[in-house]
Amino acid sequence: MKLDKTILCIVTSILLMVTGCRKSENAIQEDHIATQQIDSYLSSLIDTAGIPGIAIALTNGQDVIYAKGFGFANIQTKEKLTPSHFFHVASISKTFTATAVMQLAERGKLDINRPLIHYLPYFKMKDPRYRKITIKQMLNHTSGIPDVTDYEWEKAESDEGALERYTRSLADSILMYDPGSSFNYSNIAFDVLGDVVAKVSGVSFEKYEEENILVPLDMDKSNFYYPKMSKDLQTVPYTGSSQAISMVYPYNRKHAPSSTLTSNVLELSHWAIANMYEGRYKNRQIITPSTFRAMTSPTVTVDPAQGLSVGLCWFIYPYRGYVNYVHEGGDIGYRSILSLIPEKKLGVVILSNTDHIDIQQVYFKIVDMLLADK
Repeated sequence: MKLDKTILCIVTSILLMVTGCRKSENAIQEDHIATQQIDSYLSSLIDTAGIPGIAIALTNGQDVIYAKGFGFANIQTKEKLTPSHFFHVASISKTFTATAVMQLAERGKLDINRPLIHYLPYFKMKDPRYRKITIKQMLNHTSGIPDVTDYEWEKAESDEGALERYTRSLADSILMYDPGSSFNYSNIAFDVLGDVVAKVSGVSFEKYEEENILVPLDMDKSNFYYPKMSKDLQTVPYTGSSQAISMVYPYNRKHAPSSTLTSNVLELSHWAIANMYEGRYKNRQIITPSTFRAMTSPTVTVDPAQGLSVGLCWFIYPYRGYVNYVHEGGDIGYRSILSLIPEKKLGVVILSNTDHIDIQQVYFKIVDMLLADK
């Protein structure tokens, strides 16, 4: 049986039970093996692996065809996890920041091949090579800017000046290598890119994302600004093998562009669909197809042995003979992954409210079930 047929035929009863799911008009009655396997596997993570909660959504074509929560949003209150519950999605945030940068490039507001200092004249580092850093090098993690060592979640800033202050605070930093000469994943680079978005657009980073990406994609309840989020459907973060409640929630406005989007699997499914269709969701085009192709075309080889490369933010690798466009996320109390398999029009979103889970292994298990010959 071909994948498309299998995915489109996810058990009707599950589709009807899950808020936000709708059956594809091409779906027909079929065996329920894939869905039963997914349910059994994710339930086992709750029952035997000690995972507090995990939520998943699958998209096929332009439809959300399966979405479900397993375990608890809050173990202490026994609040059951649903697809509507919200998670800190960590570095999946970067794909939104990169798209904002590319939108501004499309609109002639910036050129990704120009130096960063052209857009942020106050950006300085102790290392004089900083003057050579381009926007593109920041997007594909080749800028040489080091990574964050302390997010200071316990000293969260929430005012609008946080991003610029953070950019200015890097003045004593030193580059890891000549810009463009190597790869090193950098959250700092993406936080500074958020400052670029704010300065070039003339509005705060969070407002730009909300008006130009989140609202057009019907992600109305998702937000980068955590103080604005309703806490009614918020998950509790658990950390370590003991699954203790994290003493801090991972939010600090100066790290919003790299890390602080709060969303759920249902609304992130809209993001998956928009990227599956090269920037188009329903009748809204947030970036052009050529821009999306540029973002998902390899620019740097990260791991030749695994075939892993990076485009403009998106990571690209083969799995089971299919190209995957992927971004993972991880912070204290949370793990996440969002992946696209374009050849099969398949999107996978998995969120968990614990940092003690191998989210990539979970993803591969799910994809194995979906791609298995029937």
